[in-house]
Amino acid sequence: MAALQAQQFIERSPLYRQQAGATFGQLGDSVIVAHYGEHDESAQLQRCALIDLTNLARVGFRGAAVAEYLSGRGYQLPEAPNRALTQADGSHVARLSQTEYLLLGSLRDAGSRIAAEEANWQFGAAANYLLPRQDSHAWLLLTGECIAEVMAKLCGVDLRPEAFPVGAVAQTSAARINVIVVNLPEGELPCFHILCDRASVSYFWDALLDAMAEFGGQPAGIDALL
Repeated sequence: MAALQAQQFIERSPLYRQQAGATFGQLGDSVIVAHYGEHDESAQLQRCALIDLTNLARVGFRGAAVAEYLSGRGYQLPEAPNRALTQADGSHVARLSQTEYLLLGSLRDAGSRIAAEEANWQFGAAANYLLPRQDSHAWLLLTGECIAEVMAKLCGVDLRPEAFPVGAVAQTSAARINVIVVNLPEGELPCFHILCDRASVSYFWDALLDAMAEFGGQPAGIDALL
């Protein structure tokens, strides 16, 4: 992803003050960290890395008619609450309750499909209600072979693969704040997608990096994912 040459972005992450030394790239109408330094970060992602996806689109829907609505929009839906599925385009759908879903955008289209779902939603007679999540939740991606061990230092829930398999969702607390943890890999790369309150993400970012230090974890950009 090409580096930005000027301050041309519309939105920046609440973590921008903690991303000194990063190279940024354009992502839709905002910016995202492309990489840190000049080296390939693929090995870092496999070992232990933390990526800020806060500027990638996400949105929620709630209501008795939501499943029918999303199915009609072409989404594959999890069969039960606290489960998640990756879609063919690389976006993700997490089912948080019987009637609530969280949609996470894909890097392949810079989140445009999910952003369009929010922009095009209209209030109607059916029980299908929009839950904007762009300004309420931050989105971090914890990657690599040590992700369960990292989270064990911050969270009381067992997130090891035998207890928290691919597709599982945990709505819990970590580092004393409420989080949603979604176990969905990016290809073969183990990943936890972590949603937390946007106002707390600066604190939580530092807490995660501190927990990752034992495993050689470092912040990384999205170039190695693309």
